[in-house]
Amino acid sequence: MTSPNNVSRRVLLKGLGVTVALPWLESVPAIANAAPAKKAAQRFACLFIGDGISPPHWWAKGNGADMELGSSLQPLAPFKDKLNVINGLWNKEGDGGHAKCTGNILSGAALSRGRTIKGGVSMDQLLAKHYEDDTAQPSLVLGCEQPVSGFHESQYSMVYASHISWRNSESPVPIELYPALAFDSLFGGKAGKLQGSILDDVLGQAKDIAGTVSGSDKQKLEEYLSSVRETEQRVQRLNKMAKDDAPVVPAGQRPSPAQPKDFREYAKLMCDIIALAFQTDRSRVATLLMSRDLSGQVYPFLNIRDDHHSYSHSNEGKDYQAIVKFHVEQYAYLIDKLSKMKEGEGSVLDNSCIMFVSEHWNAHNGTRVPLVLAGGLGGALKTGRSLDYLNAGNDKRKLCSLYLSLMDKMGLKVPEFGDAKAPLAGI
Repeated sequence: MTSPNNVSRRVLLKGLGVTVALPWLESVPAIANAAPAKKAAQRFACLFIGDGISPPHWWAKGNGADMELGSSLQPLAPFKDKLNVINGLWNKEGDGGHAKCTGNILSGAALSRGRTIKGGVSMDQLLAKHYEDDTAQPSLVLGCEQPVSGFHESQYSMVYASHISWRNSESPVPIELYPALAFDSLFGGKAGKLQGSILDDVLGQAKDIAGTVSGSDKQKLEEYLSSVRETEQRVQRLNKMAKDDAPVVPAGQRPSPAQPKDFREYAKLMCDIIALAFQTDRSRVATLLMSRDLSGQVYPFLNIRDDHHSYSHSNEGKDYQAIVKFHVEQYAYLIDKLSKMKEGEGSVLDNSCIMFVSEHWNAHNGTRVPLVLAGGLGGALKTGRSLDYLNAGNDKRKLCSLYLSLMDKMGLKVPEFGDAKAPLAGI
């Protein structure tokens, strides 16, 4: 964790061996006067949906409040001025069938067929390395669907289909599927082992501070502590439900930790954990694989009986449009949550870049990458735009050029990445 001298208008509280950063408090003289105000931390998150989108309903035109959005993107309408809807980007090494496209969506690396796993380091992990001395958890790598093994008929390993975050060319970062363990990883792994609450342990300190700050800062504190408490209680409820529902198992074989049975609850809780990580500055980088490539996820609450992947082959139908729109709604949920977390003169969203992406434009077609960004990286990234690179020429519409641009705006300068040696023009 960064030291107090490096944190502008934040207060660090300690409890259960955990250091927690409160939101920016403008009326705390001891911190505000200790050093010149520094820019807020920048964060990056990627939410991924497998098996493409519904092309006729995925479009944007215009800018700012006048931006028009296709029906799949309608959940983002309240945030038009915070968006960059980017059309026509190309992932050269991801242009093809299943498995191949997902494994390099954040790296642009050429993948190997057969038993040898070989790809490339993903950009989120480069950013995690960049921030590793500043945060307790370099990155969160979360998922709502179990990875699968074996091989696709294309002879690409299904490891590629199940992971978007890679620590090196041979090893994906293991996906955390259990909200309780993701929560524990943020707060030192002690939350699940102790009867007390992390929040209880620091609440007294927070109350002492509340008596010395302005009314607006007091409200920030209350909202912040409520957010932590709510997420912690939801995790605890899931643990209790899992314990109550747990089957009888032989001694010494611990039942699996809880996973929400309702996918809507599952996705939102994972988004809550990302928001909490960013708000507390426990981590600045996160990925969430909501559904993998060749997804077997089902959506009974949408009155859809078959699995996700089956519907992707009829990607213009109303059922698949409903699946895609549901995933966009989860993205909008996270954006909304971050936009309400005040930080400095803006919000946590304003200081972040939250990306929504899929590996396919439609089934088996990677010639266009559907992608949306939200947040302005503290003013480094202009927002409120719909950008179209489809007819710019392949050399000028590289997905990896976008990643070079984003990393550069976050203070990580690399000469090349994937197939790109120059940033994306206009970003």
